[in-house]
Amino acid sequence: MSLPIACHNDQFGTLGQIDPSHLAEIAAEGYKSVINNRPDNEGGPDQPKNADIEVEAKRLGLHYVYLPVVSGAFTPEQVVEMARLIKTMPSPILAFCRSGARSTNLYQLALQVR
Repeated sequence: MSLPIACHNDQFGTLGQIDPSHLAEIAAEGYKSVINNRPDNEGGPDQPKNADIEVEAKRLGLHYVYLPVVSGAFTPEQVVEMARLIKTMPSPILAFCRSGARSTNLYQLALQVR
């Protein structure tokens, strides 16, 4: 199964919700870092937990950051932090949320930070 990663450029991609089992494919695609933009329990008890995804990411040697944001309610601090992560994390970077749209929008805003 190939994950439907939206490649914005050769350094950044976005994806909908993942679970720990997807990380091996993400790593095989060449991604070095993963950013989780989805708050835990947003999708109910069946949503994979951040901690479980983080454990597997680190086991595979991926850099991992939890930056949960509410869709359509990004704070200036979250945008600045996303910009910092894009500049400092090993690339390519993959960010994910429920559908990928929130991570894409946050990425676009972060690109405007100087």
